[in-house]
Amino acid sequence: MRKFKLVFPAIFLLCQLSFATAANKAATFSRADLAAATTLRERALADSKAYELVASLTTEVGPRFAGTPGDKAAVGWAVREMQRLGFANVRTSEALVGHWVRGEAEFAVVTPWPQAMPAAALGGSIGTSSEGIEADAVMVQDVAALNALPPGAVRDRIVFFGNRMERTRDGSGYMRAVPVRATGPSAAAALGAVGVVIRSIGTSDHRFPHTGATRYSQTAPRIPALAISNPDADALERQFASGKPVRLRMNSSSRDLPPARSANVIGEIAGSDLAHEIVILAAHLDSWDLGVGALDNASGCAILMSVARLIRELDLKPRRTIRVVLFANEESAQSGSIAYIAAHEAELPRHVLGFEADFGAGPVWRLSSRVNPAQVPAIDQIHRALAPLKLVRGDNAARGGADLDGLAKLGMPLIEPGLDGTNYFDVHHTADDTLARVDPGAIRQSVAAFAVSVWLGAQYPGTWERVITPKPERR
Repeated sequence: MRKFKLVFPAIFLLCQLSFATAANKAATFSRADLAAATTLRERALADSKAYELVASLTTEVGPRFAGTPGDKAAVGWAVREMQRLGFANVRTSEALVGHWVRGEAEFAVVTPWPQAMPAAALGGSIGTSSEGIEADAVMVQDVAALNALPPGAVRDRIVFFGNRMERTRDGSGYMRAVPVRATGPSAAAALGAVGVVIRSIGTSDHRFPHTGATRYSQTAPRIPALAISNPDADALERQFASGKPVRLRMNSSSRDLPPARSANVIGEIAGSDLAHEIVILAAHLDSWDLGVGALDNASGCAILMSVARLIRELDLKPRRTIRVVLFANEESAQSGSIAYIAAHEAELPRHVLGFEADFGAGPVWRLSSRVNPAQVPAIDQIHRALAPLKLVRGDNAARGGADLDGLAKLGMPLIEPGLDGTNYFDVHHTADDTLARVDPGAIRQSVAAFAVSVWLGAQYPGTWERVITPKPERR
């Protein structure tokens, strides 16, 4: 009898899980929800609000680097616009952010053939002394090649990383190239180098250097790090190819100031019968200081704000609460997303589905996901609802963006309408990231793809189960 009592609950639980899984596999969207998705798609394709929001943010605020007056102005802009668009529960949630000052940067070849080249400090880099640094130089392609050099090969020298980023649609070229920027300075410092210059992590042949964060290791000295443009990197490589000794000079006044206060900005479209469940739409509000951040990431903010606004204006009633969060300081430390998780710890399990837009203005070309296998048929149904937009059906191994990384690691499912990044890295983290780079037609299509996906995600008649497989790392 005791044995029966122990076994029966286990059998009952297994049956419940089997019934739940079967119900999820059988769950289909209602005709009404699919009809609403069609209406959202067509309305979005004819709507210019997202482009107008990008124009407003980049014109009225401009650069929005963490800790600056522009950062504070952007928070005020976001609160005002969310209220104007009719979102519910509009509020800010404080985040403490770093405050790094770029200062001025100079870079030049001293020998064999002297010439100056435009340069930008990598985000978070320390500066040089007022006299700058002049030293013989060593060229390597990447961190692996640096570590393969003989002992002492870079001691007291400036290391030049020449690795060129590959242009890809899905951003995989960036993920392969970016370790040079992120870890190259510390790797060189650990071997005794006094400075680093990198070929920009970007695909443009214009003379704009690309900035972006470097990550100093606690086990190596901090040394100054600059980036130069692709054409200047090509010219520098030709100097190395001459076989003559190359000597470089670099000067930078970059520095850290005390941390500053910023905020995440939050607004919602209230749910109905499943209002306690949250579908989070994430984008980051900050930008680098060189440009006005039209693609990175005013466009992401505008896409998601426009999705929520269309759902509200069409008087649709989502089952789950749709929460738009514009995060602080994604660019240099993900401070906003870290603060969000800390501030919303009690309700983290209620975040049942996430979307992130942080890859330009589009168009969307693919639909991927990271959901429990039982929910993959729902993603297939969403893909079919997007058929007029001719999206490729992606896999179920989406990594998502940086701001949803923490929630995804806690098991929150992701749906990823993939923005086309073919040309995104031409202007990424440069002074050339302006409104002129936003295609009005592309951003309308992006809003349409996100709107359909978000709406059906919020209406899903089954249960969005937690994802128990490890989240793929963002390389």
